[in-house]
Amino acid sequence: MQGRSRALIVAWIGLLVTGATFVGLAAFLTPWDALQGATSGASVTSYFTDAQIARSDEFFARARWPSWMNLAIGLLAPVVLGFTSAGRLLVVAVRRRIRRWGSQVVALTALILGVQRLATLPGAIWSERVSRAYGLSTRSWASWTLDVAKAWGLGVLITSVVLLILVGLARRFTRSWFLAAAVGAAALVVGGSFAYPVVIEPAFSRFTSLSPGPLRDSLLTMAQRDDVEVSDVLVADASRRTTALNAYVSGFGSTKRIVIYDTLLRSRTPDRQIELIVAHELGHARRDDVLVGTLEGAVGSAAAVFALFIALKPERLRSKVGAGSVGDPAIVPVVLALVAVASLLSLPVQNTISRHIEARADMHSLELTGDPDAFIEMQQRLAVTNLSHLKPNPVLSFWFSSHPPTLVRIALAQEWQRARAS
Repeated sequence: MQGRSRALIVAWIGLLVTGATFVGLAAFLTPWDALQGATSGASVTSYFTDAQIARSDEFFARARWPSWMNLAIGLLAPVVLGFTSAGRLLVVAVRRRIRRWGSQVVALTALILGVQRLATLPGAIWSERVSRAYGLSTRSWASWTLDVAKAWGLGVLITSVVLLILVGLARRFTRSWFLAAAVGAAALVVGGSFAYPVVIEPAFSRFTSLSPGPLRDSLLTMAQRDDVEVSDVLVADASRRTTALNAYVSGFGSTKRIVIYDTLLRSRTPDRQIELIVAHELGHARRDDVLVGTLEGAVGSAAAVFALFIALKPERLRSKVGAGSVGDPAIVPVVLALVAVASLLSLPVQNTISRHIEARADMHSLELTGDPDAFIEMQQRLAVTNLSHLKPNPVLSFWFSSHPPTLVRIALAQEWQRARAS
């Protein structure tokens, strides 16, 4: 009993230390002043036509129902399986057919994520139909199904690896597993961040080098002027899935590259606007936003492990599924339920930080190009083509939006222009 109490105290100390570290990193590394003075007082009709506003409103009026449906069901499925006796039935069924603990962990993970995927499938189909009706999606149903299957398969693979490590450590170190698991969680976040550009991205897109020409030369020159070393300018075959416009800088070190959607080229977006989009992404690379986000994610993951140990201490939370300890594969439904709830509740924190980082990247784009008029035109094009919500609900934007609203980004450019003129 004394050993268990000591472990609980250590876990609380670990949670307080990692939690405070995360808060400190967020406080000092997030550009909290990036959105200062960017609150838009302009009417949406100043930048968009009545037809464009109506189309945006109509799209979101239709898209919100499948989105809310998927959010609710996607949360409900793991919660029911993790916090009620329904999860016990699943555990019993797996135990009857599979003896090895590792195989039980993988099977339970695949089944729970499979149930979640199947439960949200009607909403996903509905959402895809809305996207097609408004010209956003270009996928065939076969291609869409393949993407869904890939996403589920990767989800099962990654989640299984994490849970195998967690349960394995709990079996090996009964009382102190959370210490090794916290270090392991942080290491997985770092490893995943570095592996994503070379492992995950190619699973969903094909890349080719942008043909030699003025655009390629201007993007490479701009990156060089910004002291961001990139190995290539690639074109992603995004048009196989969408008409949306986008670009990004991906990778680390020798794998860092500028990636632009082929939809930018097909839509005949002016080169100047493409440069502004890429300049925004170079802002992320220049400030090492991915590395900072990886560091914060690693610390946050370690804190989550300490919180998980504390949450799983009460037997009543484990008893619903018949899990004797965290080293019992039956704990999988409970862990997935806790992760689902925590993920939803943590969104405002993640997105608030993200919006300020995105605003700083917008400022970088303006500084690098010195062209606020083209920046505003680019924001208008992106909003119309990508069907951004031109009049977002402030509460929903606070909870779910990773980028500032379009009018705020336009106001940012106007404020930058006024500051340079004064």
